[in-house]
Amino acid sequence: MKTAVEELSPTRVKLTVEVPFDELRPSMDAAYKKVAQQVRVPGFRPGKVPARIIEQRFGRAVVLEETLNDAVPKLYGQAVDEVDVFPVSQPDIEVTRIDDGEQIEFTAEVDIRPNFEVPDYAGVEVTVDSAEVSDEDVDSQLDALRQRFATLTGVERAATSGDFVVMDLRAEINGENIEEQQANEVSYEVGAGSVLQGLDDALEGMSAGEEKSFKTELVGGENAGEEADVIINVKSVKEKVLPELDDEFAQLASEFDTLDELKNSIREQARRNKLIDQVVQARENALDAVLEKIDIPLPDSALKAEVDARKHNLDHQVAESGLSRDAFFRLYQTTEEERFAEFETNSARAIKVGFVLDKIVKAEELGVSEQELTNFVVRRAMEMGVQPNELAKHLADNDQLTLAMVEIVRDKAKSVLGDAAKVVDSNGNEVDLKAIYTEINGAEPVEEEDESSAEKADDGKAEA
Repeated sequence: MKTAVEELSPTRVKLTVEVPFDELRPSMDAAYKKVAQQVRVPGFRPGKVPARIIEQRFGRAVVLEETLNDAVPKLYGQAVDEVDVFPVSQPDIEVTRIDDGEQIEFTAEVDIRPNFEVPDYAGVEVTVDSAEVSDEDVDSQLDALRQRFATLTGVERAATSGDFVVMDLRAEINGENIEEQQANEVSYEVGAGSVLQGLDDALEGMSAGEEKSFKTELVGGENAGEEADVIINVKSVKEKVLPELDDEFAQLASEFDTLDELKNSIREQARRNKLIDQVVQARENALDAVLEKIDIPLPDSALKAEVDARKHNLDHQVAESGLSRDAFFRLYQTTEEERFAEFETNSARAIKVGFVLDKIVKAEELGVSEQELTNFVVRRAMEMGVQPNELAKHLADNDQLTLAMVEIVRDKAKSVLGDAAKVVDSNGNEVDLKAIYTEINGAEPVEEEDESSAEKADDGKAEA
């Protein structure tokens, strides 16, 4: 087999592949067997029709077509490996010549990862946040913990922002009750920001036993987008009461006997979280520093596929929410146009990041061990709330284990970037990532899945 490469653009090539007929022999034998199973010839059992009879009865072209359908995709894969290109789209393949018994020729146009060099990343200077824990950090964690142990107490007064009300809701259009737009005994925090516009304003000043109506646009169901009268009937008003910060609270909220012990634990956990944040920031900032040094042209097909995938996920989220499209974006305080613009920007960055990390994976000869893949599946299963063996089977059945391994090695490449960088904090102090690894988990690099600041902060509160 002989392959020639023509560069159509920095992100697209045309492969011209010439294949001697002898290399088609396995596919041709398989084609004869397949055709023999499909045709019926008197005097022969299914699957036992000789090749010469098939050609006499149905023509050589039938066999050649089946041969090429089987062989060309495999030959294309071999050609890609030979010329060392990295396809990022499905190829446009055309068989351009068939010299029966001699050779065939086909072309394949495909978008590829462009050629570029990763700049030297050793000693790249990056800045991360300080790991110092302030009294305000501790107070913030304590306040969040108090919120978790707050109690609701009934009050004989009008509701204000921050109070909780129990209410019945129903909606009417032109005086006709809408069956699906009613709910009883709904608990709601006044001022929380309902997607039902006008609800918070209507609840302010209402007392138990009062009823009020207001006009608004319905956000779900068959009448989504229509204006309706929403009637509120407040059953009760309750205020949130936070526990006192004392030793009794420490015993209630933690395993500690005193408030001072609880504060010390929170301070230590906050410091641990900040150290993990430093690792995350070092890796991400080092990656950003590398990206800023190179201009990588993006294949249009790859960018379109990434954007389309994000739009598809968004459509699924909207459908799952049960809200109208306008209400959904209002809930997240954005617009469809703003979200689509974010998709364009974030998709372009994601593709560039993948290109760069893949180059580093190859240069550093990074791989994935069986134990690393197992650890990945276990962590991901915990996040999803499923059994690890169920997730492993799902990944295997859907040919997603390769994607999992790509994610693992790309995370390793990020670690390489972070470890190679010169890291200082916002106060100008040098940050030793290896020392952080030792303190956090005994010299092992911090796992990517362990790096979410929000999750770590929540864990710290729970442990406290």
